[in-house]
Amino acid sequence: MFHTFFRGPTLPAHRLPDLPSRLAPPEQSRGTCAQLDAFNTAPAESARQILLGCLRSPRWADRVAAHRPYPDLASLLAAADEAAYDLTAPDVTEALAGESLPELPDGTYEIAHTALGAAYAAYEARFGHVFVICVDDATPDEVLDRILGAIRSRLANDPEEERLLVGEELRHLAKGRLVRRLGGAENRATSHNASAPGG
Repeated sequence: MFHTFFRGPTLPAHRLPDLPSRLAPPEQSRGTCAQLDAFNTAPAESARQILLGCLRSPRWADRVAAHRPYPDLASLLAAADEAAYDLTAPDVTEALAGESLPELPDGTYEIAHTALGAAYAAYEARFGHVFVICVDDATPDEVLDRILGAIRSRLANDPEEERLLVGEELRHLAKGRLVRRLGGAENRATSHNASAPGG
């Protein structure tokens, strides 16, 4: 767990366009799949790049890659969790710099984009970094309300409370992206993300 408060200039918010946060990680998965096998046997730099596509923290990616091979997806997700808990404040700042704002479902009405833009600006002005949230367990109809509700709620947090929540959201996002990339269709199930505020 990181122990010092991070704050800096407003960070760019439109990155990782190929990683929509709409995948629900599994409760537990057993066995391996072709994607996980390929990850386990990939050259170190290739594995690192896959992991950096899930969370832009080199320290996290190096640590998870170093413990290959993983016998199953559940083991990989547990290792990813453990590595995420140990991120320092600079690690989190670096990861946040690579994050995108949550994607809205197609057809979301224009006024919502205006409301979200104002909410995102207020959040970044208060905390100094992009707003992140994992919405893996939300249906398309729930995403907008979930994001707006979470921003309103989290704007009331003090910096230390929000620092802890940001770490949790990044951890959940990383796990969901790992499942998307390496889990295979047979491992997709309901979300475990109840502990993520608003996500």
